[in-house]
Amino acid sequence: MKHRARKFFYKDSIRIKLTLTLALLITATIGILWVLNRTFLEQYYITSKAKSLENTYMDIKKVIDNAKDTNEVTSTIDVMFEKYIEKRNISPYIYINKMWFYRNEWISLEDAPNALVDRINQIRDLVFSSDRLIKSTEDYDIFMAYDPKLDTKYLELLEKPNNKSFIILLSNLESMKESAKVANQFLAYVGTGAVIISILIMLWISKKFTNPILQLAGIAKKMSYLDFDVKYHVKSQDEIGELGSSINALSEKLESTISELKRANNELLSDIENKVQIDEMRKDFLSNVTHELKTPIALIQGYAEGLKDNVNDDEDSRDFYCEVIVDEAQKMNTMVKKLLSLNQIEFGNSQPNIERFDLTALVTSVIHSTEILMEQKKVALHFEQTEPLYVWADEYMIEEVMTNYISNALNHVEGPRIIEVKFIRKDGVVRVVVFNTGMPIPEEDLENIWIKFYKVDKARTREYGGSGIGLSIVKAIMDSHNQQCGVINHANGVEFWFELDTKVQ
Repeated sequence: MKHRARKFFYKDSIRIKLTLTLALLITATIGILWVLNRTFLEQYYITSKAKSLENTYMDIKKVIDNAKDTNEVTSTIDVMFEKYIEKRNISPYIYINKMWFYRNEWISLEDAPNALVDRINQIRDLVFSSDRLIKSTEDYDIFMAYDPKLDTKYLELLEKPNNKSFIILLSNLESMKESAKVANQFLAYVGTGAVIISILIMLWISKKFTNPILQLAGIAKKMSYLDFDVKYHVKSQDEIGELGSSINALSEKLESTISELKRANNELLSDIENKVQIDEMRKDFLSNVTHELKTPIALIQGYAEGLKDNVNDDEDSRDFYCEVIVDEAQKMNTMVKKLLSLNQIEFGNSQPNIERFDLTALVTSVIHSTEILMEQKKVALHFEQTEPLYVWADEYMIEEVMTNYISNALNHVEGPRIIEVKFIRKDGVVRVVVFNTGMPIPEEDLENIWIKFYKVDKARTREYGGSGIGLSIVKAIMDSHNQQCGVINHANGVEFWFELDTKVQ
């Protein structure tokens, strides 16, 4: 089933979405601040300024109440108002002991200029015309007044009449409006710049986040095509790094699982193929056994019937008939024993008993047991090894392998009629070689000689009574030892070999 990749649109990019979201949030935040500034800043400023007037009044009142005489009051207030006028933007008018504090100096009531009198009257008129009382206490009232002549708003603290003093504190609110206007303009400029800068920064930052995600997406896409070679290089320990590690682990697990599935599939196919081969081998086995037994059974039956019918009355003929019957029965018995032995080895019923033994002694014993046959066939056998050579294997099974190789060489030796046995040692392994002069085995038959009942020259095999099972037994024994065996053609003959361990594995 084919999957169509979803078309990627730039507007769908997480990078763009994150950047636009941040830009909208910053814009909304600055907009809200601008609205709050325009709506509540004035009231906040008035409240704050009223608090400043109250604190100033309390400071002045404290000086007046604690002073011992007028000189101490005036000297202290002089210093105090230098600070208040500059820092708090407050214009003070104080009347104490028939003295007015006006324009940073003290003036007697009799010497008060008209300007001071007019200003005091104007302040009172503003208070009386004010319709907004900010705060009222036992000692003072705070008003917000408007001067239509100057088109100016004031915040005034007017002390209530008492016997000690009369204090008027005046603060101009126009500076507040100008400050708020400038602040709003500044906020607009700064906000616009902040939005632009934040967009650029977010584009850069989001790239750092989206690039690894795109890289992981590419790796996942390759994984969907069963390409597990690409891995994500984890550079951080954050969530993306954790995701990258998980992707790498998933890739390795999928690769391992798919490899196991492929192996299992190959094993299944191999099992199916083996089953087919086993069925074929079973059919061939029955056919070959039937064919191999047919001749000796026919001979036995024929000679037995001849004896029964007294075909020949002389004793020599009867002895000959009996010898043929015994010989054929012996061949059948040998073949059946070999088949049983081969069957036990192939099906694991006869496991090798691994032990350490002298291979030189074993080969010498097998050679000595065939000396009579060597003399009868006029074969010269060369084996020069005399020193002990210890190997690890099943001595009985290796003796059978050696016997089969020697017997096979005796049956096929030609020409100079030489058989040579030698050891070749290498890296903890010894190769046992049995060579006989004669005709090489056809190349197309080299792989088949290990198959049961396979015969290169059937007429010749029948001549010396071979069943085609010997080399199959050799192969089965060496497989049970997990060792190698083989055959090599030479110009003047054929070499059979097998290998054994000289060290414990």
